[in-house]
Amino acid sequence: MSYSDIAVSVSQLNSYIKEKFENDEALQNVLVKGEISNFKNHYTGHLYFTLKDENSLIKCIMFKTYAQRLDFIPKDGMKVFIAGTISVFERDGVYQIYVKAMQEDGIGILYKKYEELKKRLEQDGYFDEAHKKAIPKIPKTIGVLTSQTGSVIRDIINVSTRRNPKVQIRLFPVPVQGEGAAEKIANGIKIMNENKLADVLILARGGGSLEDLWPFNEEIVAHSIYNSEIPIISAVGHETDFSISDFVADLRAPTPSAAAELAVPDVYELSQKINTYQNRLRTNLIKKVEIMRLRYEKCTSSRIFKEPLRNINDNYLKIDSYIKKLENIINIRQKQEKTKYIELISKLDTLSPLKTLTRGYSLIESNNKIVKSAKDIKTGDKISIRFVDGEKEAEIL
Repeated sequence: MSYSDIAVSVSQLNSYIKEKFENDEALQNVLVKGEISNFKNHYTGHLYFTLKDENSLIKCIMFKTYAQRLDFIPKDGMKVFIAGTISVFERDGVYQIYVKAMQEDGIGILYKKYEELKKRLEQDGYFDEAHKKAIPKIPKTIGVLTSQTGSVIRDIINVSTRRNPKVQIRLFPVPVQGEGAAEKIANGIKIMNENKLADVLILARGGGSLEDLWPFNEEIVAHSIYNSEIPIISAVGHETDFSISDFVADLRAPTPSAAAELAVPDVYELSQKINTYQNRLRTNLIKKVEIMRLRYEKCTSSRIFKEPLRNINDNYLKIDSYIKKLENIINIRQKQEKTKYIELISKLDTLSPLKTLTRGYSLIESNNKIVKSAKDIKTGDKISIRFVDGEKEAEIL
């Protein structure tokens, strides 16, 4: 007997495995919890995603018929409970959950509340850059609101005092998780402001789950940060964690240690900068003095500075010469224009009809028009005859 007689095809194997899944009642109605990842909302209305926990994952599909019944929109990172059937997709040889129902678990509800509050506060202007206050350049007192035990306060003290040994750290201990923590954090911010206990505040805690960080996502804390007259640096959780307090605060730091670095300038670095600036200023002043000295020497060697009145007198003589030349030009031009004027008057006088009348001639006018031909008048017309010394009326007979 050969292998070909006893071997099964891939399709037959997958079909066999699928039948085993379907005959197992425990797999026909499962309830599983996990976190959504690789979520895809297909144009057909079907939902494809992966459900995972810390150690494993499983593929899921929710057909349009069931997806339409959801009262929320699934997203990556959302923790959910799903109910459905496990079966094998024969073509790919992959087993997956065919989801019939889905519900957010506690984390999902918190995440939804977080998104809703974030959206509302953003619309109300709580995150606007125009409202954010500048962090003081060299604060004398750093106020810290965090737990009085743990590594957070130690890290802030170590970093701050290393950068500036004279800086004062004022701790206002508050609970950073659990019931009532948000109210105590908000009250701490209020007290620090009312008593002006610091130049800048650091609101800090270490990393944790969404539930652990939840006090920093409460609206009461957001209001306190927004209304604070003292600038606030928020350093809540790890670098990848973003809380509502991070968005409202005047500055966000990825870690508590980073917050200390942002709040406290390095005095040794500042000292080096000051020395550098002093050296630059000294060098520039030396150059400036040398340039001014060279300019002074150049000026003292100039005749203008040696004999200033002589230069003025020379200019006066030049001006007098220019005035005389201008007067001569004007006089010559006047004489030329006067001669032209007399010539024009003579020409006009020669061409004047009145000049002709002095020689015994006369002008005949009819209807206020000069008569140039005997044809222009007829018997009975009234005419006017102008002589050199007057005018007479006449009638043509």
